[in-house]
Amino acid sequence: MKRKSFWLSTGLLLLLAMLVVLPGPAPAEMYVEAYLGGVQGANAPLDTRVSDNFSIDIVEQGTLGVGFTSGRIPGRLDPAIMGGLKLGTWFVREGFLGMDYPAWMRYFGFYLDFMMHRLNFRPQSGHTLTTVSLDGVSVTTPGSFTFRSEGVAPTLAFMFAARYGFFPDSEVPFGRLQPYVAVGPAIMFASQQPTIIFTDLGVTADMESQSSAVICLAVEAGLRWMALKNVSIDVSFKYRYAEPSFSYSFISPLTSQRMTFTLDPTFHLFSGQVGAAYHF
Repeated sequence: MKRKSFWLSTGLLLLLAMLVVLPGPAPAEMYVEAYLGGVQGANAPLDTRVSDNFSIDIVEQGTLGVGFTSGRIPGRLDPAIMGGLKLGTWFVREGFLGMDYPAWMRYFGFYLDFMMHRLNFRPQSGHTLTTVSLDGVSVTTPGSFTFRSEGVAPTLAFMFAARYGFFPDSEVPFGRLQPYVAVGPAIMFASQQPTIIFTDLGVTADMESQSSAVICLAVEAGLRWMALKNVSIDVSFKYRYAEPSFSYSFISPLTSQRMTFTLDPTFHLFSGQVGAAYHF
């Protein structure tokens, strides 16, 4: 965790250094940007595959027979602060590799977007139904528990963008005000470390952190203002959709047998961010 924060901080410092030491005006349309914002996961109707609801399926084999427990919690997420870096280009003749793009290509571009934020489930109550079968007789018992989990969700997105320009002048011929939209695939390197408190038993089970790398969808809409020929301010709104899966095992507080369960959230993540970019 500390190592990831170190690299993010280092990247931001490098960007600030570039703003100072890079040469002055240039006609190109490549850019590097740093941004900060906030992210929040959406609530959704009760469903085992929705971001704010997930099922915990526990299979246990012990001296009492075969048991199966299913549980569900609201799955509410904590808001978090997000930081990120973008590296992109618009398809103009002065852009990437100086290729001779046709004039209409200046409305389109591509950028890499790396973002980092925490992804924590706030403490919340859940309910279980436990079925134990022995010699053909099944007994189902309700129960309750408290759930919380800590995690992070570093994400690398590959974004294909389109823009339009307003208020052109001699310094910025395309236009100082540039609304844009972008969409693309992303790789989310998510992790979760849950803690379950069995309310009826007064026992706490702390899990080891598990990671999941998953392909997700990223969409962004923003408004860029070219404050100077080589410096812009960017305000944007972002959405990500991801379905990671995490597997855990722990010792049952009731039978002392090993239990396994999966955590399969569906994340709908919304964020707003403000950034500053240098164009070169």
